[in-house]
Order: sequence, then structure tokens, then C-alpha cells
Amino acid sequence: MIRRAEGALTAEEKKVVKGFLAKSERNQDIQALVNIGRKATINSARITEVKRDNTIVAASDEALEFYKLKKKAFDPQTGLNLYEDERLIRAREAMLLAVQVFNSPTLRFKAEVFAVQANIAWTYLLHEYYERKGVPIIQSDGRSLLLSQMTTRSDCPISQGIKDNLESLKRIRDTVEHTLFRRSDIRFLSIFQACCLNFDKTICELFGADKALSNDLSFSLQFAKMDFDQLTQVQKYEVPAHISALEKEIDDGLGEDRLSDIEYRFRVVYTFENSTKSKSHIKFVHPTDEDAEEVRKVLIKNEISDKLYPNKAGVAADLVRQQSGRAFTMHNHTQAWRKFDIRPRPSVAQPENTNKDYCIYHEAHGDYTYSDRWVEFLVTFIASDANYEELKKFKL
Repeated sequence: MIRRAEGALTAEEKKVVKGFLAKSERNQDIQALVNIGRKATINSARITEVKRDNTIVAASDEALEFYKLKKKAFDPQTGLNLYEDERLIRAREAMLLAVQVFNSPTLRFKAEVFAVQANIAWTYLLHEYYERKGVPIIQSDGRSLLLSQMTTRSDCPISQGIKDNLESLKRIRDTVEHTLFRRSDIRFLSIFQACCLNFDKTICELFGADKALSNDLSFSLQFAKMDFDQLTQVQKYEVPAHISALEKEIDDGLGEDRLSDIEYRFRVVYTFENSTKSKSHIKFVHPTDEDAEEVRKVLIKNEISDKLYPNKAGVAADLVRQQSGRAFTMHNHTQAWRKFDIRPRPSVAQPENTNKDYCIYHEAHGDYTYSDRWVEFLVTFIASDANYEELKKFKL
């Protein structure tokens, strides 16, 4: 029978085994020590083979002591070893520290610390990836590859959405250094949250699911307790000019698809279903889950729906007519919502199944209202003569 190579002892391990045998250590104790942290364990026959091979030179006492020390440095949960996986350990700790600092109620320099620590975490992570691929990470000037240099490589293992997120993080880090952020940290919460999820996803994909940070930190940025009144108040804070400029700079140059990528900015959707108070819950969906395809990137709360959808059908038709300069009647409006299927037809079993970008159903009085975004969409659509004629010919 052919022995699998990964189950064989390495040259170093053979010397170590020989050294422990010379100290009269028991075979089973040596076997147990060697197997700690090993992907493929060995059996007692491997120890016997070393005992019978007189050509193997025993390791020194210092080497044996270090070998024991290294074996004790394995983390049984992650499988990482302080001496062999230092970059990954540093990467995980840097990201954990970034999240803990941001969630700490006693610390104030949240954005600065998060941006710096997250940058360190991603740098170590990609350094380890390229090191294992045999790609030199030390340049001719003696400096290691920067994160920005690694993310622009053609063989970089991360998606465009993650790259956009890291580029935004870099700009935030460079801008906030030694400048006042006032109370603007929360404005970049969605970018920071996406960074956390992206990191956890990437380290698992590249190095195994047992490396997940979720095993050490069950709750992350999005679980910070903040109600809608607080979120509204955040928008009233004085924002320094350089922060407003930074927000615009971050988004400039990214198309709609990249801006809406959940790996660039994290979005959470709250959905309200008919249930008793004791059974009500909120479900958080990971971007890679199948359910995520159905998640809309808007945050809705029933108390504010009237503000988001202020226009009844007649008002919406009047606004379209005024803003477009074209004849636009209630009949045309009905043609429009049926053509674009933004709400169900009358007498359906589930009238609430609407396109929440444009329309919402009010159960209390049994009718629909429309958003300003719907009016803007129609004005833009019928600006084209061809589209206008097409809409008027649509059969109900």
C-alpha cells in the first residue's frame, strides 16, 4: 500500500522524534506531541521507523524545547500557530480590535482607529496569501507590499466590491489623520460594516472556515443600539467641510452597480410581518446567501411610510404633467403602474406586494400612495417621444 505523503514525517520531525527517543520518551507520548496541529496525523509505526533508522541525527536539546514550545502555541479553535501563522493571527487580532474599538461606548476616535486597524488586518491577510503563493512581498527597497499595491494586482483574490470598499477605507484613513472628525464617524458606518463582513468572508475562503472572526465576536458594528430618532439626529450634526468633500470623493467615479454592491457598502433591511409580539424578530442575511438576492437596499419603518410615499395617484399624475410639460392623465398613470408592474391590480390576495422603490399599500384605508422617486422616473421616461407614445398605447 502506498503511504500518503502528508502522513509521513518531515526531515525536521524525524530529528525531533529521534531526540525524544534518546531521552527515553515513550512512543505514544512522542506520537501525541507530533500530532498536535498536524493536518494529517501519524501512527505509532512512524515512531518505530525512526527508532530503527540509525542514520537519523537527533535534534539538539534547544531544538526539542522549542519544538515543545511551538506545539503548545497552537490555537485549537482556529488551528493557527503563533510561530508559523503570525500574519494571520495579527490580521485577525487587528480586525477584532478595530470592531471592539468602534463598538466601545467610552472611546471617541472611532473612525481613525477603525480605518488604521482594518488596513493593517487586510495587509497581513494578503501578505500571507501571496507568501503562500510564492510571490515575494518584500520589494527591492526593503519595504513590504502595500495594501493598495496588492489590490491592484491582476491575481488579487478579492472582488471588485471589496476592492472599492478598501479604497474608500484608505481615503478615510488618509483624510482623518490628525484632523477633527467631530461626530461624523457614523456616516461611514456602512463602509466599516461591509469591511468587517468582507474580511470574515475572505479569510474563510482563503484559509478555512475555522479562521472566522464570528467565532470570537458574535456581534459586530450593525448591532450597535441606535433607533430612528438617533439616526435622524446624526444627520443634524455639524459635518466639517473636509468630511463632506471626502464623502463625495469616495463615491465619485463609481457607477450605480458598484455603489450598490453590498460588499462596498453594507445595507440592512428590516421587514415587518404579521406576528405576535413574542414571535416578532429581525433577520440578518449575509450578502452571499440566496435570500440576499431578494433583499432591497432600503430601510423602511412603518411609522415613516407616509413621508416616503406622499403622493396619491391623482397628485402623482399632476406632478408628472407639471414637471414633464406633457399631457398626463390618471389613465396614463394607470397605464404606467401596470406597464412597470409596481403594484398589484385590484382585488388581489396580497395587495401589499409592491415595488417599494415607487409605491406602498396602506391597509388601514385600502389604497396606494407613490414616492417622489416614481414621479421622477416617469418624468424621465416620457421625456423621450418614443417612450411617451409607447406608454399611451399600452393596453390595460
